[in-house]
Amino acid sequence: QVYLVESGGGLVQTGGSLRLSCAGSGRTLDNYIMGWFRQAPGKEREIVAAISRGGVWTAYSDSAKGRFTVSRDNPKNIVYLEMNGLKPEDTAAFFCAATQGLWDGRVYNPSEYTYWGQGTQVTVSS
Repeated sequence: QVYLVESGGGLVQTGGSLRLSCAGSGRTLDNYIMGWFRQAPGKEREIVAAISRGGVWTAYSDSAKGRFTVSRDNPKNIVYLEMNGLKPEDTAAFFCAATQGLWDGRVYNPSEYTYWGQGTQVTVSS
């Protein structure tokens, strides 16, 4: 069992920055591909970014490219999402998730992830 806890969300103005953290326990996260997802009210959960087990490979949604950076610190069992240039349309609950699957196109699919955190709210004011 992997337990994930997100933190770092909050209220920020347009153009601002936030760094989300996802702390893992129960098992070491270096056995897992990690993903960040978000879900706005009335919308489906969507990929934001994913990072391979060793952190060599990353993947981003089109909306996240150039603004967000995913990273991981395996010795500390933490995954980060650095978000810059935030926009009101980024307002959502953000979740981290873990999967033991392969690094391929499936990393974009939330149904491929086994373990999820409870989420942290990000609100961007205009």
